[in-house]
Amino acid sequence: MLLWLARQLAEYHAGFLVVDYLTLRAIFGVLTALFVAFFVGPYMIRKLELYQVGQAVRDDGPQSHLTKAGTPTMGGALILVAVALSTLLWADLGNRFIWITLGVLVIFGAVGWVDDWRKVVRKDPRGLAAGWKYFWQSAGALGAGLGLYLLAADPVETTLIVPFFKEVAVPLGAFYVVLTYFVITGTSNAVNLTDGLDGLAIMPTVLVAGGLGAFAYVTGHAEFADYLHIPFVLGAGELVVIAASICGAGLGFLWFNTYPAQVFMGDVGALSLGAVLGVMAVIVRQEIVLFIMGGIFVMETLSVIVQVGSYKLTGRRIFRMAPIHHHFELKGWPEPKIIVRFWIITLVLVLVGLATLKIR
Repeated sequence: MLLWLARQLAEYHAGFLVVDYLTLRAIFGVLTALFVAFFVGPYMIRKLELYQVGQAVRDDGPQSHLTKAGTPTMGGALILVAVALSTLLWADLGNRFIWITLGVLVIFGAVGWVDDWRKVVRKDPRGLAAGWKYFWQSAGALGAGLGLYLLAADPVETTLIVPFFKEVAVPLGAFYVVLTYFVITGTSNAVNLTDGLDGLAIMPTVLVAGGLGAFAYVTGHAEFADYLHIPFVLGAGELVVIAASICGAGLGFLWFNTYPAQVFMGDVGALSLGAVLGVMAVIVRQEIVLFIMGGIFVMETLSVIVQVGSYKLTGRRIFRMAPIHHHFELKGWPEPKIIVRFWIITLVLVLVGLATLKIR
């Protein structure tokens, strides 16, 4: 929106063309989303407390979590508003990738909102029925996959790129839609599973978004892409604005979500942010790198799969409780120690993911 306005005003003064610089708009995106989260956050928390939109806590979980009962949840709506507003202000709204990514943000956010609303307002512990939840997630992911596939301007946009190798690229054809579906839904649910401790999910989300933003910048820059032997995807650079907005909104939310949390993200935030990370990775052709950078999300998801599988097959549990962050809690680790250590692991994994840009 502001990019269009600046281009109109540039007819009268060339100085407005500075807004064309992607890096400048990314910086403004971070700051806009951060300030929205900072200023709207306290008001939102008061409203959630007023309407008693409080977190329900499982009796069979760690006993330390019982004190969190009643803490306002659905705070992820703040992140969505901040990201969407910042993106609409600073991104190029003529870019197809912007609208597809925002569409994923809204659809998955709506699914999470309905799920949270039924749990905390209607007091239905099941929330949105699993079948309907999966249906709408699938619809959003398949819609994004089909849109990206049909609007692809170059075959490289639907080719699987293998990191660490210069020449390994696998044309996917229509299977691209299937891969996109699994990446988006998988990442969405993985972030949701990770969101179990104060600030545990949001900081890794910020770090991974920052890493994907770096990939988006070089992927959308013809000279950098050629030098680094990665695919050039025209228009992918605009995703830097969304990535930056997630970083700003996430850090602003963390101000209130850090231990002990004043507000929880809820499914409305976790499902949507995870889905956006997934669609960004697909657009910049770095699905495998997302698997690396989001290793914490992968570990949390695998811990649940292994726990459930082991119990059904042998009647025994591998972990004291899944997802795995609860296992460490029940071993006696203080909550802040688990959170910070998971952050550190994510930072290392994001750096490893970024290293694939040169190690090819």
